[in-house]
Amino acid sequence: MLSKEVIVPDSTDPSRESGITEEIFNHLVELAAFELEDEQATYLRQELNNQLKAIRELEAIKIDDDIPITSHGVPYTPASSLPLRDDTIEPCKEPGEIVNQAPEIEDGYIVVPDIPHEELE
Repeated sequence: MLSKEVIVPDSTDPSRESGITEEIFNHLVELAAFELEDEQATYLRQELNNQLKAIRELEAIKIDDDIPITSHGVPYTPASSLPLRDDTIEPCKEPGEIVNQAPEIEDGYIVVPDIPHEELE
């Protein structure tokens, strides 16, 4: 089992590797029960590290503490935002139309392929 310090490297400490190491990546692949070819694993690890690098670049941008949080940089006001819609439950008017599009139906249910799986240890 990897310790928290190994899994989540401290990005503020320049002496530590700032990214997903091969050890961490292999541990994550095992937890996710993936089977990756070496080329796929190398590519995926590189892409994940690119995403982490982009996140760290965004984290490094200095922002004043008095700036309110918004999702797109524009405050939500009645003039700049659409009103929120009511959450209402609307049952499907014709569920049979959806079910009838399935390649196989049994007793009104869609039949899906049985996908065998392994129990994770």
